[in-house]
Amino acid sequence: MTYKNTLSWMFAQLPMYQNKGKDAFNAKLDGIRNLTGYLGNPQIKFKSIHVAGTNGKGSSSHMLASVLQEAGYKVGLYTSPHLKDFRERIRINGRKIKKTEVVRFIEENKGFFNENKFSFFEMTVGMAFSHFANKKVDIAIIEVGLGGRLDSTNIITPEVSLITNIGFDHTDMLGDTLAKIAFEKAGIIKNNVPVVISEYNKETAPVFIERAKKMNAEITFAEKETFSSYEVGLLGNYQQKNSKGVLATLEKLKKFPVDESHIVNGLKNVVVNTKLMGRWQQLGEHPTIICDTAHNKEGLAIVLKQIQKQQYKKLHIVLGFVKDKDVKGIMGFFPKDALYYFTRPKIERGLDENQLTTLFLEAGFHGKAYKTVNKAFKAAQKHAKKSDFIYVGGSNFVVAEVL
Repeated sequence: MTYKNTLSWMFAQLPMYQNKGKDAFNAKLDGIRNLTGYLGNPQIKFKSIHVAGTNGKGSSSHMLASVLQEAGYKVGLYTSPHLKDFRERIRINGRKIKKTEVVRFIEENKGFFNENKFSFFEMTVGMAFSHFANKKVDIAIIEVGLGGRLDSTNIITPEVSLITNIGFDHTDMLGDTLAKIAFEKAGIIKNNVPVVISEYNKETAPVFIERAKKMNAEITFAEKETFSSYEVGLLGNYQQKNSKGVLATLEKLKKFPVDESHIVNGLKNVVVNTKLMGRWQQLGEHPTIICDTAHNKEGLAIVLKQIQKQQYKKLHIVLGFVKDKDVKGIMGFFPKDALYYFTRPKIERGLDENQLTTLFLEAGFHGKAYKTVNKAFKAAQKHAKKSDFIYVGGSNFVVAEVL
C-alpha cells in the first residue's frame, strides 16, 4: 500500500468523528483496550501528560512539548485533528511520524482492524502509542480527542493531568450544562495523579474538586496561582491563560525537571519546536490575514475580541461551519459591520453555504455565499485593501483548506 492508499483506506473504512459527527462517536473504552492489548500495551511503556478541555488543549499541549524539548527530553506529542497531513497528529520533538511507519502499522494490523471494526480514532491512538513506545520517548503529551472520561486516550496513567477550559461544545454527546461537560472532562483525573485546572469557574470547580477528592488527586487551579510572565510564541492574548495552566503542570512534573531558561525558550519557540499551525496564524500582511481554528462559542468569543484590538480599516470574514454547530447561538459574537464570505468546508459534515448565508443575512449581516473555501478566500483577498483585515475561521476544516 502507498501512503495515499493507506490514508484513503483509513478514512473510508473507519468512522471518523470529524467527518461524520455523532454517528462516529464510540462512547466506550472496550475497543481501545482490546487494540492496545493486541499491540502489547504500548501505553504503559512511556510516561505521559494527559490534556483535556474545551478550548486551549491543543495550544497547551504544544507549549508543554516545547518546554520539555528545550530541557533535552525526547517528547512525543499526540493531538487531533490534523489540518494538512494526518501525520501532524503524531510527532516526536516536532517531527511527524514517517509515511512508511504509518503504512507499516496499517499493513501489519489491517486484518485485526477489519475483524474488530475499530473507529478511526481508536486506530490512530493505537498507532501513536505504539510509535512512542517503539521510539522510546521520555514523555508524551497526549491530547484528548473528545470529552475525556470515555475518550480513547483515557487508558493512560499520566504523571499529571491538565484540564484547560470548559465551554459548550459537543453538547449532544457531553451534556448540555457546564457541570455535565466538566464531569466528562474530569474523567481523566486518575488515582493519586495531580491535576491542574487552568481556569476557575464556580459552576465547574465543585465537579473537579469532588472527582479529585474521590481519586485522592492533588488539585491546582492555575488561575489562582501566581506565576512569572513569559513571552508566548503563539499570537493572541488568550494564550496567557493557557500558559498559566502549562506552568502549573510543569511544577507538578517532579520526574522531569525544567529550569527557567527551558521555560523561557520553550514558550517563546513553541511554533518552531512543535510546528503548531492554525492558532492566530498570520498568513499575510497588507492586508493582514489571520486564521484561527476556534470553532465553539467560548473560543470564537476570545478570537473575535482579539480581532477588535487590531488596527484596520475594514474587516473581511471568511466563515464556514459544520452542520451540528449552533450557528444562532454564536452569531451574536460576530460584528455586523464586517463583510462576510460564507462558505462550506469540503467534508460530509460541512454546513451548506447558502443555508449559512441565509441565517446571517436574516440577522442583519452582510455578505455572499461561495461554493468553496478557496473561492471565498480569493474573493476576500480581491476585495480587501492593504489597510484591511481578513479573518478565516469557524471550523478546523475551513482553516485547513486555506492552509
